[in-house]
Amino acid sequence: MMRQSNTHQMSSFLALLLYAVVLSQCNAGWVDPDTPEEFLSTTSHYEMDTREYELVFSDEFEQDGRSFEDGSDPRWTAIDKNDYTNEALHFYKPENVKTTNGVLNITTTQQSNKYKAFDEDKHKYYADSKHIQSGMVQGWNKFCLTGGIIEFNAKLPGDPNVGGLWPALWMLGNLARATYVGSSNFIWPYSYDVCDETNRQSQQISACSKVGHYSMKPGLGRGSPEIDILEAMMGSSEELPNTNVTRPYFSTSLQIAPGVEKNRPILGKLPKKGYWYEELEYGSYNGNETQLNPFFYGVKLEHKPKQYTYQSDAISANTHIGKDFFKHLHKYRVEWEPPKKDGTEGYLKWFLDGQFLFGINGDTLKLTNTKIPDEPMYLLMNTAVASSWGFPKPCPDGCKCTCYECGNPECTCGLPDGFCDNFPASFEIDYIRAYQAKNDPKHIVGCSTVDRPTERFIKGHKNDYMNTEEGQKEPLLPVRRGGAPCVKDSQCGYPSKGHCSANRCVCEDAYTGPRCLSHFGFDDNPPPPEDIEVSGYEFSPAFTTMLIFAFVAFITFVGLFVIRRRRDVEKYDSLPTNDGSPINRRMMHMMQQQNTGTGSYQREGGAPFNPMGASEQKTVTYCVIDQRMVS
Repeated sequence: MMRQSNTHQMSSFLALLLYAVVLSQCNAGWVDPDTPEEFLSTTSHYEMDTREYELVFSDEFEQDGRSFEDGSDPRWTAIDKNDYTNEALHFYKPENVKTTNGVLNITTTQQSNKYKAFDEDKHKYYADSKHIQSGMVQGWNKFCLTGGIIEFNAKLPGDPNVGGLWPALWMLGNLARATYVGSSNFIWPYSYDVCDETNRQSQQISACSKVGHYSMKPGLGRGSPEIDILEAMMGSSEELPNTNVTRPYFSTSLQIAPGVEKNRPILGKLPKKGYWYEELEYGSYNGNETQLNPFFYGVKLEHKPKQYTYQSDAISANTHIGKDFFKHLHKYRVEWEPPKKDGTEGYLKWFLDGQFLFGINGDTLKLTNTKIPDEPMYLLMNTAVASSWGFPKPCPDGCKCTCYECGNPECTCGLPDGFCDNFPASFEIDYIRAYQAKNDPKHIVGCSTVDRPTERFIKGHKNDYMNTEEGQKEPLLPVRRGGAPCVKDSQCGYPSKGHCSANRCVCEDAYTGPRCLSHFGFDDNPPPPEDIEVSGYEFSPAFTTMLIFAFVAFITFVGLFVIRRRRDVEKYDSLPTNDGSPINRRMMHMMQQQNTGTGSYQREGGAPFNPMGASEQKTVTYCVIDQRMVS
């Protein structure tokens, strides 16, 4: 038995070594060994882009039984929390996300969860419950990229004719963590690098700032823009206003801030010419034209005082899809070219099964002086359920629309037809692959890059990225390597990934997770540690001159004080004693202390002496809770 195991381990090692040779020409730290060799490179679907793209990240989900709770996987975290955004009706649980039959399965079920809710009017927590349980997987602060091609192969959940489910594949800037609203306040979805006094208060990291905190460059506006690759809307297929697209359809969107302030489009109607983004590119899928999404133009994020309120925009398009998308896998792709260093150019182009759907060029964003995202962004997959998505709007006559529990007669009137029969519903993702152009400095892997660091900022605001009310001490737990209880090798990824020893899983090289079922993931070329830098740009010439003058004045004052004090001491120390000889007063003081055996570092009145010359500083934390953030 031992000889067979060693032989198999040797063959597994040789196989991994051979695969490493194949990957040696590309950035392989995040590449899944299960990715077929033919997909280690790709080309753009955009005919003007002739660059060669190499695979920088993949997850094929071939290994069944993977779980994604915090600390279990190097690529993903399945969150365990309530979702406060978008009038959400679900609670996210890690057990609703697993790998089965070679796919990642996000299952939405009817199940009640009690949680601690916050009453914004009374500013108090209270006990509440939700009756839908679902899953969200996010790569926040694990794998991020700037620029490239991202492709998902997925099958949508539920009945296409029944509204209520909200499956999504999307990306978000690493400075905000999805559903953790504290991290998104004044950060999401800014993509803006202009010093504008009207937005200075509402953009936390503003281009107007002359000092670069948390290793960030001064004078550089930062934020967390959002790229939606898929947001599917199901329901009955009747005609919709001001569009030829009918349900079911899916939206592809760029969400940015600041947004258009005046003459904004009215929901359900097309925008007036000259008051919305123009020169947008539209394609089609199998004859079904992609069209502007007239049902969502962005949200206004209201805060007090008023100068902290800001408008966001959603530049969005809809494409009709058929029943086949809920029975079979289809490829959803976005091609993202970041802007130049001056914020110009760049583009986003969305594709479905290789067919072009929608495009946004950098010049289009001149309307608001925003830009195509250039932030490190992470990947997300989830199925939400929200009264703002696919539920009856406006609320039917005679219905309060205040409860959404299946089986409760008082709630039936506010639910979509067939909603309660649509569970369980499985959102299946076959693979995720991300590519970047070879030797292109704008295409970068990493969540905290040299030009766009995030590490120190996140550490400085870490309470905003975790559930402190639930006792969470760190935003992410370190990934466990082995240690799960076992009774046989097959529970630990045997024979190639791990084995069971003394009733605990032990991982082989290149594998990790409690049961050794996940391949390692790491950045091939991580940036150097974020050191605190003092940039010459931080101080104006006038301020620098004033600082030098103050320093010289201080040194002069101290020098004069020391000289005068020394003269006084010399005069005092030279006073005659009773026998007429001078004695050093400091020596006398030392002798007195030795005689009494005590010494004191107290000021008059007995108060303890503070060597810093000040009492301990009081820390005040201000918390702003945003009523709504679009995910």
